[in-house]
Amino acid sequence: MSKPDTVWNHKPWWCQPWSIGLTGISLIAGSWLWLKLVWLTVIVAIPISAWMIFFLLIYPQSIGQSESVDQKST
Repeated sequence: MSKPDTVWNHKPWWCQPWSIGLTGISLIAGSWLWLKLVWLTVIVAIPISAWMIFFLLIYPQSIGQSESVDQKST
């Protein structure tokens, strides 16, 4: 059996879910460990969290929906 075709099958290693999550968590944790300032860590965490949510949840779902629409139209 072959694996189902997903958006992640077409991305390089640095654009896989594990690398996106690890990078985002590392940047947020690193800002806390380096600066020890809650307000600055929150400022760092907001755009990084938005980036992770987009690339881990919204983007793959929208690609999956567009592919299913393409398959239905053919």
